Amino acid sequence: MRQTTISEKQTFEFAKKFARTLKGGEVIGLVGDLGAGKTVFAKGLAAGLGIKQNITSPTFVLMKVYEVKSLKFKVKNLCHIDAYRIKSPQDITAIGAEEYFNRSDAITVIEWADNIKKILPKKTRYIKIEITELKKRKIINCQ
Repeated sequence: MRQTTISEKQTFEFAKKFARTLKGGEVIGLVGDLGAGKTVFAKGLAAGLGIKQNITSPTFVLMKVYEVKSLKFKVKNLCHIDAYRIKSPQDITAIGAEEYFNRSDAITVIEWADNIKKILPKKTRYIKIEITELKKRKIINCQ
């Protein structure tokens, strides 16, 4: 999967469509520089799952869990993790995040996933978001 977007709105819409392909149990690791669009992607993913709440990056609390109320999905929760500020992968383990990994009724999306790669499941779907010289975003599935 490769996609180039030229605005936050396009990145959001792409992630929204991508969410509709998910079945549950996926762990999605977002990788990219500061300002690349990881949080925008997470917001689009949430919107694609029918979550109406305002999605913000859980930078200071590390993890937020949102209820998926849409009957279109068997998924019941979106677990949103931000690993930017962690000192070690065990910080994520300590808050119980691993309980959501591979749960068939949950999807886990992790910003700065490269910081905790050691503890992520082998089947984690890594998505790299790069900013090009023209301020476009290149979204690459790095399976």
